[in-house]
Amino acid sequence: MDSSDVRRKKVAVIGGGLVRIFGCIITVGAVILTVITHNDYYSSLKYIFLVSFQIVSQGIPMRGRMIHSLSGKKSVIPYGTKTQYVLSISRENLNKDLLTAVEKYPNVKVHFNHRLLKCNPEEGMITVLGSDKVPKDVTCDLIVGCDGAYSTVRSHLMKKPRFDYSQLYIPHGYMELTIPPKNGDYAMEHNYLHIWPRNTFMMIALPNMNKSFTCTLFMPFEEFEKLLTSSDVLDFFQKYFPDAIPLIGERLLVQDFFLLPAQPMISVKCSSFHLQSHCVLLGDAAHAIVPFFGQGMNAGFEDCLVFDELMDKFNNDLSLCLPAFSRLRIPDDHAISDLSMYNYIEVCFTRIRYHEAVQRWHWQNKVINKGLFFFGSLIVISSTYLLMYCMLPRPLDYVRRPWNWIAHFWNTKHVSFR
Repeated sequence: MDSSDVRRKKVAVIGGGLVRIFGCIITVGAVILTVITHNDYYSSLKYIFLVSFQIVSQGIPMRGRMIHSLSGKKSVIPYGTKTQYVLSISRENLNKDLLTAVEKYPNVKVHFNHRLLKCNPEEGMITVLGSDKVPKDVTCDLIVGCDGAYSTVRSHLMKKPRFDYSQLYIPHGYMELTIPPKNGDYAMEHNYLHIWPRNTFMMIALPNMNKSFTCTLFMPFEEFEKLLTSSDVLDFFQKYFPDAIPLIGERLLVQDFFLLPAQPMISVKCSSFHLQSHCVLLGDAAHAIVPFFGQGMNAGFEDCLVFDELMDKFNNDLSLCLPAFSRLRIPDDHAISDLSMYNYIEVCFTRIRYHEAVQRWHWQNKVINKGLFFFGSLIVISSTYLLMYCMLPRPLDYVRRPWNWIAHFWNTKHVSFR
């Protein structure tokens, strides 16, 4: 397509989360309808990723997991070598900074507080409802569904023939709590992901730049439903997380616990991720996963990168780019979904004791190392033998000669040393 055709194309990006096509266009807690030209897309994408690197530089390095036992004992499991770590980055600040970057471009129009009512990709039409409560029809060349696990765009695609969809709620829910700063500093070691494993449930804590920690309690809904009063909550934490009570504080603990109900976790798979050249799904709208592999946001961002690469490869031809995107991303996104579910079942909430899981990990490493050593030695020995066999004219003569002497003497009664 020529440049004039590129300029005329308009894209509507639907959603309010982290994942955005054309440079991760994002907002905080709002539905966004974005109209953007491809020419502006490339310059904005480069700028936004520069902003992303700036955000990464503000992250807090976590060099390992710090495990809190029931007795209060703490032990560290490094992520890898001393130079390897995971960054704890504020999701809210990431949203704000990327949105600020996007708004610098005049051809990007962001609309808050709008709800998608209808989606007709074949006709290039969406119907939205704004704060004035008057439905408006919007025409576009491409509809991008980035509207999360409960995607409205996806619900319209589900009505199309040969669109596969499955979802699974896990028995656990999650609830966020807060460990505030203590005397103007972190209340505990801040360069670690803190974990309180407790058989069928656990709590984790990640550091924030303001010296606080964001805690997440993962637990079966049936356990959440048993905690109805302040006393129930305090007794529960005293039994299972006694060292967390002085860190959080009784008053704040009760306040946060009853602020919002426990939230569900869902795994979503669908196929394909596109409809002809008119519509595409990205992020959780295409592949919502449970959080136990820590790759949900990364998988969504990778969607954007892959789409960007395909737009370059096919010169912005959506009829080629969208099918290729589905072919490339569906196997990878389904794989990370399976890995996340496997990690949920095998590690986080089994009754395997945490130290036993570590022991199994060390045992597996020893088995792998010994296996590699054995096969390496076998290869060396085999190679040496083959080399000798090929280089020497008759490598087994030294073995054969004594027998030949005996045979010659028996037949001729003479000794020959040839």
